[in-house]
Amino acid sequence: MSYRPISPERLVEELTERIAGLSARPWTRVVVDGAGPEPARLADALVDPLRVLGREVLRVSAWDFLRPASLRLERGRHDPDVRYEDWLDVSALRREVFDPLAPDGSGEVLPALWDRDRDRAYRLPRTRLPDGAVLLLDGELLLGRGLPADLVVHLWLSPAARDRRLPGEETWALPAYARYDREVRPEETADVVVRMDHPRNPAMRVSPPA
Repeated sequence: MSYRPISPERLVEELTERIAGLSARPWTRVVVDGAGPEPARLADALVDPLRVLGREVLRVSAWDFLRPASLRLERGRHDPDVRYEDWLDVSALRREVFDPLAPDGSGEVLPALWDRDRDRAYRLPRTRLPDGAVLLLDGELLLGRGLPADLVVHLWLSPAARDRRLPGEETWALPAYARYDREVRPEETADVVVRMDHPRNPAMRVSPPA
């Protein structure tokens, strides 16, 4: 695989252009995947440029579609295999976010389901997206789950960078990310891969996987 250096500003510009240039359909579903805070930051940075182009944007976080604590933490708070396999409520994310934005969907999306801090449902109303709107979803460990995205961006971190940059209270999850790299191989399967070992100096692979 070949990568080219790119500035953070140019990264946002190129991703905006790519999203805006996707084949016409009622809605566009974009996933920004990776460990740590960078997926949310990048998804946030794409909102205004897309709106400048006249595209309505809905920001959704996979962190608002986790299972209740009684299920998520049933085997303890620090089990990396459970984080990998069972934290995310994949069925709810498909049902409430992705399926309504399928070509024959209703366009009515639930922007958040479960407040993990309070461990209770948000009980938000559904949001009706107009034609041409873009969903920007951030999260971790999202590939390989059958989420029907139109574009998947993976922010790749080397094992050394994950060790260095994850907060101390999150290091227990490192084996989950290693398993993800090994089993899903997101660096090979995502549409766009950005190496983020140094966030101020990313490197981008934009060619689709073979």
